[in-house]
Amino acid sequence: MTAIRSALVSALADGAVHSGADLAHRLSCSRTAVWKHLHELKSTGLQIDAQRGIRYRLRQPLELLDETVIRGGLDRQARAALGRLEIHDCIESTSERLRALPAPATGRFDAVFAEYQAGGRGRRGRRWLSPFGSGLCVSINRWFQVVPAGLSALSLAVGVGVCRVLRDTVSHRVALKWPNDIVAGAGKLGGLLVDVHGEADGPLAIIVGLGLNFDVSARMSAELAGNGSLPPAGLRSLSPASDVSRNRLAARLLNEMHGVLTAFEHNGFEAFADEWRRYDWLADRVVTVRSGRRSLTGTARGIDADGALLIDSGGTVKRLVAGEISLRPGRAGKI
Repeated sequence: MTAIRSALVSALADGAVHSGADLAHRLSCSRTAVWKHLHELKSTGLQIDAQRGIRYRLRQPLELLDETVIRGGLDRQARAALGRLEIHDCIESTSERLRALPAPATGRFDAVFAEYQAGGRGRRGRRWLSPFGSGLCVSINRWFQVVPAGLSALSLAVGVGVCRVLRDTVSHRVALKWPNDIVAGAGKLGGLLVDVHGEADGPLAIIVGLGLNFDVSARMSAELAGNGSLPPAGLRSLSPASDVSRNRLAARLLNEMHGVLTAFEHNGFEAFADEWRRYDWLADRVVTVRSGRRSLTGTARGIDADGALLIDSGGTVKRLVAGEISLRPGRAGKI
């Protein structure tokens, strides 16, 4: 994002009405240029009420991410371990940005936030949709010198950490949908994506990407409708009376994610398995799991010690390590 567009967003972030003349003066450009830049900003999902050259406002205020506030909210352990902390207005992908940076030293981590990701990824290559400033998009990295036990369940462990923070900060209704969705009620609040690179016996480079929705617009709901996944939900809808600060929540998530990765490196998934089961959104629901052209319908019976999903199908419990989960009835088969 150009400097002038960044300044324009900052000027409008209060949600108040601003005249075209005032914005042009503050940005040292013409009112026509203000209009053109605002038109470009709409491509990031910003909802702007505009009367060309006369008045402009965002439909709702934005709390822009602030490095000083986030660093100030870190606990002693996370503050000591955090190296780089980058906040981008617009970036292709926070995880790809981390991949391009030098690896952190042992026991340390870097974090990259973005107000908007042009190429954010969800599971199975799907695009992660999040309009500018409407959620949290963050990736962190870490080296594991030795491969931890239960590495395939790392995303479940990080999910436990995220769930802890959200249940304590926003609502006790927040739960986890196997393998890496953050949910509440019948809606999806966010998701995790873990990339692992390195040698079979270590060391390993870990990049954890997290996307969370704060606000969900009608446009966003319409774009995601019919894709087979849960409808999007926003954190603010769970606790409308409270002021959920993006910056304070960002700091708490970094604290918890750092703590989870440290504990996982030493103790593997075993330290998180029981807690994950307490947050299990699928437990005892009839589900259909699809993998390619094959599907299996049965009752979700939690996870095993390695984080694999257990499905009771016709009295036989089957162990699944991958697949797309749906609560809709489907034809039973073999996987």
